[in-house]
Amino acid sequence: MTHIRKAILPVAGLGTRFLPATKAVPKEMLTVVDRPVVQHVVDEARAAGIEHIVFVTGRNKGVIEDHFDRQYELEATLSERGKHQLLDTLRAETLGPGKTSFTRQQLPLGLGHAVWCARDIIGNEPFALLLPDMLHKPRNGKSCLAQMVDAYDKAGGGNHIAVYEVPMDQTDQYGIVGLGDNIADRVHRIAKMVEKPKKEVAPSNLAISGRYILQPEIFDLLETQERGAGGEIQLTDSMLKLAKKQDFYSVTFDGSIYDCGSKLGFLMANVAYALARPDIAETFRPELDALLASND
Repeated sequence: MTHIRKAILPVAGLGTRFLPATKAVPKEMLTVVDRPVVQHVVDEARAAGIEHIVFVTGRNKGVIEDHFDRQYELEATLSERGKHQLLDTLRAETLGPGKTSFTRQQLPLGLGHAVWCARDIIGNEPFALLLPDMLHKPRNGKSCLAQMVDAYDKAGGGNHIAVYEVPMDQTDQYGIVGLGDNIADRVHRIAKMVEKPKKEVAPSNLAISGRYILQPEIFDLLETQERGAGGEIQLTDSMLKLAKKQDFYSVTFDGSIYDCGSKLGFLMANVAYALARPDIAETFRPELDALLASND
């Protein structure tokens, strides 16, 4: 069984839901507390043992590449001013030489196309896929992708999709899975995948959360995949084809999920992550309580 070494982060989206903020700043670089959203996702990948991250970018996304590069002038300034703790933090978060790749998605043809754009860099090995809009804040300290890697090891491979519970009256907003046999704690074989079903026909209320471990055969299917909903190449369409030949498993995430592609999710993420920070929470919580009280 091949170890999961590489991950794809599709970061080519325009971020239209956050205009005008994203007119000049990529949506992935908007900050949750003091870290860009994309940094939180990269941290999750690294915590799961990912060694190489492939960013699928688009026009005007060069600042993402700069963010994960070393900045000698900044490091020298911090060193001269004796700010060694901050310098150590920056260096620890910098991805080392050869640990990142950047490739362009030149046309907005959807998630499936973005994944396919990374095919030559990933090669013939299983890989992780993390959608940077979705922040997964674990309850037990183990990142979502780390939980998935554990499930992958226990199942002896296969394809794995992170899921979480949503209200039944919202199933028509998500990809929903139906569960089969129980494999391990919070891990099930997937019996069905349905895109945005109405609650009357939804096989469950377990929604796909934007974290995947996929086998490389998905690339061949994406290459010939016809355009689906919205005129885009849909990843789900190719996963459904692959599911006829390979096992798919669901991993129910133990934690909270924030959709930072929406204004509400982004604001909630800032509050949740700030309250979880020992250096901020003590002063932030009373300010938040006072603000809420004043708006009663």
